This record gives sequence, C-alpha cells and structure tokens, in this order.
Amino acid sequence: MRLMRREDLPTINAMEAASYEFPWTPGIFADCLRAGHPCWVLCVDGAIAGYGVLSIGADEAHVLNICIGPDWRGQGLGRHLLRRLLDIARWNGAHQIFLEVRPSNPVAHALYVSFGFREIGRRPRYYPAKDGREEAIVMTMELTRPGPLPVM
Repeated sequence: MRLMRREDLPTINAMEAASYEFPWTPGIFADCLRAGHPCWVLCVDGAIAGYGVLSIGADEAHVLNICIGPDWRGQGLGRHLLRRLLDIARWNGAHQIFLEVRPSNPVAHALYVSFGFREIGRRPRYYPAKDGREEAIVMTMELTRPGPLPVM
C-alpha cells in the first residue's frame, strides 16, 4: 500500500472504467487528491492492483471508493485493501466508518458483512443505473482498536 499520486490517475481511471458501468470521472479522483482525502493504491509487484479513497472527519470515516482491477480479482486483495483502509481510518481517529453499496453487487456486500459492517438504511435512487437509478445500502461499522502499521 502507498499513497495515490497524480501520476497514478491514468491507471486508476482505466481500472475504474473497466470495473464500473458508471465510473467516477478522472476529475473526481483529482479532486479527492486536491482535497487531501486519504487516497491509497494497493500494488502487487510494482503494478497497481486496486485503490481506495476515504473521507475522514469528526471521528467518522466514509469509504468513498474501493476497487480491485479485473485482472487482480479473486485473490483476496479486496479483503486486504479493505482491512488497510479500516486501519487508516483508525489511525486518523475515526471511531465509526460508513459506506454505500449497490444491492446489485452481492460480492462487495458479502465482503463488507464479513468484516462486521451492518446495514443501517437505504438511500433511494442513489446510484445511476441502466434503467434509471438504483438504491444504495448504507452500512456502518464501529472501529474499536487499531491494527498493525501499514506496509508501504
């Protein structure tokens, strides 16, 4: 894991576009870097395999985006990346973390549940979808103790 850099954005934007039907725009990632959000990349043998973006404030964190590239899926890297994002949130003083997930993404939903996230509500018409809009499942988890220091 290492901090995301501006020069990573072409790779990240390509991975985002290959992963989502309605990807973040390149400008959103640049804005997150400019705003100072914790933006991290997960590298395997020097190649970017995934990334995560957090927002942290007032002892809460929010997973804004998390992705493992299509070529890297099925190897447990999503679990590793999420664990590190939780650690980063703790190290930055967050006591609770939130995220949204599409009901149409059962793999991500199952990952979050396996970590102890629980559903606290739904946001109607939150995500763009082929046939209009899709609701979001809002999930949260208490962050109680810090994990190991990150490997960079």
